[in-house]
Amino acid sequence: MCSVNIDKLHTRIRNNVKKLREKRHKSQLEMALAIGHSSAAFYAKAELGIQNKKFNIEHLCKIAEVLEVDIREFFKDLF
Repeated sequence: MCSVNIDKLHTRIRNNVKKLREKRHKSQLEMALAIGHSSAAFYAKAELGIQNKKFNIEHLCKIAEVLEVDIREFFKDLF
C-alpha cells in the first residue's frame, strides 16, 4: 500500500505543471490542444483540481513534450 497521500500527490503535480506552463508562457488552450482536447475547460479544471479532473500519465507525457521538460519535473518535491 502506498503511504503517500494521493490528494497531496495530485496537488503537487498540478502545481508543478502550472508553474512550468506559466514559465514557458503557454496558455491553457495551447496545452489542452496538445493533450487532445478541443477547449481549455478540461485542462483548466485539471490544473485547478476541480470537478475531480486530473492529468493522467499520457497527459503528463504530452505536456512535458510541449513544455520541453523532463516529465520528472512534474514530480519534484513530492517526498
